[in-house]
Amino acid sequence: MSIFEVKGGKKLKGEITPQGAKNEALQIISAVLLTDEEVTIHNIPDIIDVNLLIDLLAEMNVKINRIDNHTCRFKADEVNVEYLQSDEYNKKSSKLRGSVMLAGPLLARFKKAYLPKPGGDKIGRRRLDTHIIGFQKLGAQYDYNSHTGFFKLETTGLKGTFIQLDEPSVTGTANILMAAVQAEGITTIYNAACEPYLQQLCKMLNRMGAKIEGIGSNQLKIQGVKKMSGTEHTMLADMIEVGSFIGLAAMTQSSITIKNCGVEHLGVIPEKFKQLGIHLIIQDDDIIVQEQEVYEIEKFLDGGVLSIYDHPWPGFTPDLLSIVLVTAIQAKGSVLIHQKMFESRLFFVDKLIEMGAQIILCDPHRAVVIGLEREKQLRGITMSSPDIRAGVALLIAALSAKGKSTIQNIEQIDRGYQYIDKRLRDLGADIVRIS
Repeated sequence: MSIFEVKGGKKLKGEITPQGAKNEALQIISAVLLTDEEVTIHNIPDIIDVNLLIDLLAEMNVKINRIDNHTCRFKADEVNVEYLQSDEYNKKSSKLRGSVMLAGPLLARFKKAYLPKPGGDKIGRRRLDTHIIGFQKLGAQYDYNSHTGFFKLETTGLKGTFIQLDEPSVTGTANILMAAVQAEGITTIYNAACEPYLQQLCKMLNRMGAKIEGIGSNQLKIQGVKKMSGTEHTMLADMIEVGSFIGLAAMTQSSITIKNCGVEHLGVIPEKFKQLGIHLIIQDDDIIVQEQEVYEIEKFLDGGVLSIYDHPWPGFTPDLLSIVLVTAIQAKGSVLIHQKMFESRLFFVDKLIEMGAQIILCDPHRAVVIGLEREKQLRGITMSSPDIRAGVALLIAALSAKGKSTIQNIEQIDRGYQYIDKRLRDLGADIVRIS
C-alpha cells in the first residue's frame, strides 16, 4: 500500500497532456479477441485497470508484443478458451470491471464466455442485466453460479435480431455490439450508447471488416460477417483527465495548458466548467486555463440555482461530477450536484467538509456546494481514496489546501490516472508517493 503526501497551496504552471482514454482502452483491447490476425493499438494508458486486462489476455494465450508503455501488438490466434473455466481466471477477472467486455468477442468467435461478478469501483450497484439480456436475444444461453458470482454463456451460433436496451449502457452496448458483428444476419441495437469511445470502437470494428451503420446515433445496425481481420488503432485523449485538469487549475489558481485534448470529442464538458465561471481558451486542440482569482457560478435564466447532473451522452458524463463538485468549493455562488446513476459516489464529501468546504449532502444522490469565494482556504487532513474519480477530487482539494494532506489507498487513483504524481510535480506540485 502507498500514500500521497501533499503540501498544498502552491500555484501550478505549465503544460500537461492527457493520457489515452481509459474507458475506450477497455473496449478496444477486448475487441482484439475477434480476430486471429495482428492488431496494433497506440496511446494506451499505462494504468492498473488497463494493464490488468492486458495481463488477462496474456494468460489466455494471446500473443502480446509491448512496443513501449503505450503501444501494443496483439495476436489472438491461439486463444486458450478453457482457461476461462479456471479458478485463476475467476480470481483475476473479478478484480476488473472491464473484464465483462471480453464476453461479447468470446461469444462471437468461440461460442462461449464467462462473465465475472463486476469488480472496480465501489460506487453502487452495477448491473449486468443489459449485457445478459442482449446476449440472450442474440441466441446465447446462460447459467449463473451464485457461489462464485459467475455467468457461464454458451451458444450454438448467434443470430441477428432487434434489441432495445433498457438503458443506454456504454459497456452493455459495446459488449452486445462486439457479439453481433459475427452473428448471422442483421442486428439492430436501439437506445444504444453513443459516447465518442463507443464511436471509436465502431470505427475500429469496421476497419476489421464489420458492417456497422448509425455510428454516433442511438440506433446501430450491424450486418454480421464471418471473419474479422487485423487493424491499427489510436486511442482518443481521456476526457475525464481533461476535465480533471481544468478543475485542478481553477482550484489552485493556476495557469495550465492542456495539450492535445481531442476538443471535438469533449461534448458539453468545456461548457459545464464555463458554467462554474472558469475561463477557458480553446486554441486548436489545446485548452488554456488561465489563473483566476475568483470564478462565479452562473444561475439559470430565471435566477434559480444552477444544477449539474449526469446524463447519457451527449449529456454530461457521471465520471466528472466528483471533479465539478470539488471545483465548486472555492467558487462564488452555489450549485446542486445531482449524481443520478450511482448511489455511493458522493459519500466522499465528508472529507471535503472536514477540510472546510461548505457542502450539504441532501441524500445519496444530491449535494449542494456553497462556494467559499476564496475567503477561507481548505485545510490539509488525512483521508482515503474510495474510488478513482473521488480520489482525484480529493487530490485536487489537497493541492489547493493549506498545510499537509495525506491520501491513503492511492491504488484507486492509479487505476485510472497514469504517473499522476510525477506529472503534477512537473507542474510544480509538492506531492510525494510513499510506500
